[in-house]
Amino acid sequence: MNDRERLKDKKRIVIKIGSSSLTHAQTGKLNLRKLEILVRELGDLRNQGKDVVLVSSGAIAVGAAALGFKEKPQESRQKQACAAVGQARLMMIYQKLFGEYNQMAGQILMTKNTMVNNANRKNAENTFNELLSMGVIPIVNENDSISTYELQSLEKFGDNDTLSAVVAALIGADLLILMSDIDGLFTDDPNTNPDARFIDTVETLDEKLLDMGKGSTGSKVGTGGMATKLTAARIATAAGTDMVIANGGDFHNIHRIVEGEACGTLFVGKKEEEFFLIDYIEKLL
Repeated sequence: MNDRERLKDKKRIVIKIGSSSLTHAQTGKLNLRKLEILVRELGDLRNQGKDVVLVSSGAIAVGAAALGFKEKPQESRQKQACAAVGQARLMMIYQKLFGEYNQMAGQILMTKNTMVNNANRKNAENTFNELLSMGVIPIVNENDSISTYELQSLEKFGDNDTLSAVVAALIGADLLILMSDIDGLFTDDPNTNPDARFIDTVETLDEKLLDMGKGSTGSKVGTGGMATKLTAARIATAAGTDMVIANGGDFHNIHRIVEGEACGTLFVGKKEEEFFLIDYIEKLL
């Protein structure tokens, strides 16, 4: 059985969705057709008996659209206000859609301090495990409405790629899927270099590969570029979690990945003998 076929046997899966995969590029408002496909995909994973966690961006983007911003807000207080409005709207829609497929969803909002503080980290782990044991799909986001720019070094993960990897390591997930605006990892930026080659599988995440992500940027509505995805891969694989970067333009890619199809770039998890999540949080964040 090869590395792709082993993905069929994964039991606990974390899926991260970026803002650009959830919203219409022209308006910044939610793409409801794509959201419905996403919910159906995740609901079907639950129906197969798998534990599912969704790390969902989009609160600031949804709030900005609702409050009439023409562009992504730049000031911290504007972002916080947009997050407060947008997170409520986002969860309301998720609850409605998951309910239509007879699935229960719950909300978990985190900051970096959730993981740095030992008691908070254990409480978060217990909450995840209890929800999953009840068949609930936790929907996770950073608590942007209280994480401030001035306290960013303490409070903020800064992007949901990293947050999703931390969550995957915390709960012992065996697969992390990052849905992005790119097909996977390339040797160079395929938008500017037509000779860039697609990388199907990464067995070992070395410094050469990590350097490839430096300087790359994300979309205008998101915060994460390829560098953040490779940071996520570093955390996830060290915890023994397989990770896949795939195109979020088609959420059907989720079941293709779980069914072992060649979709996206697979980073093979190889748990380090002495893996301590807090060490990675302090070193990489």
